[in-house]
Amino acid sequence: MANMVVMALTTAPLPARTPAALTDLGPIAQLRAGRLGRRVPQLLVGLVLYGVSLAMLFRSGTGLAPWDVLHSGFIQHVPITIGQAVILFSFVVLALWVPLRERPGVGTFANAILLGLSADATLALTSDPTGILARGATMVGGILLCALATALYVGAQLGRGPRDGLMTGLHRRTGLSIRLVRTGLEVGVVLIGVLLGGAVGVGTVAFALTIGPLTQWMLPWCVVDLPEATPELSRARP
Repeated sequence: MANMVVMALTTAPLPARTPAALTDLGPIAQLRAGRLGRRVPQLLVGLVLYGVSLAMLFRSGTGLAPWDVLHSGFIQHVPITIGQAVILFSFVVLALWVPLRERPGVGTFANAILLGLSADATLALTSDPTGILARGATMVGGILLCALATALYVGAQLGRGPRDGLMTGLHRRTGLSIRLVRTGLEVGVVLIGVLLGGAVGVGTVAFALTIGPLTQWMLPWCVVDLPEATPELSRARP
């Protein structure tokens, strides 16, 4: 799914204009770090917009992000919506956190639920664009909106998404690089999704090539400074 793009942010330093630094907080420390009046609304807005971007890519008919290729293939065989598939797979992935000893945050559970609900609501209110230009514009708009949405919810610093936690957990347990783990997971879910009949196409390639740089560019304006994140609170997860 699209939230796997978060890991692309760990492979390059933030630009010099970054107004605040991302921290690695445990679930309690996330809430104790302050500025919840901005962080919680920013998280919710980011996750809702993320669901809207998923729906835009779905409507464009040009292909989906890697995890969404899997979701779209899965719904070809069971009577559920793509948003419900997003929620279902989110909790399946969260179950895999247990042996990896990853700890969820507020944003983790919000991510698992809101993305799917927002995507389904957007699909219910929209229709497929007609014509190649309209489809292309919808694809580009979906990718740009996804990058902004990712920057917003990551910048809120309230926990990584289910699929991102799976990646970091596998990285810690296997010793493999995040880049390698990310690539392996995304290639795997795309292949399974294609076998199931998932929506893959030029949009999938465009998403893979642009979402990381776009999010990296937007993130500095969205990271919320956490003055209450003391060294004790911001201790890295084991």
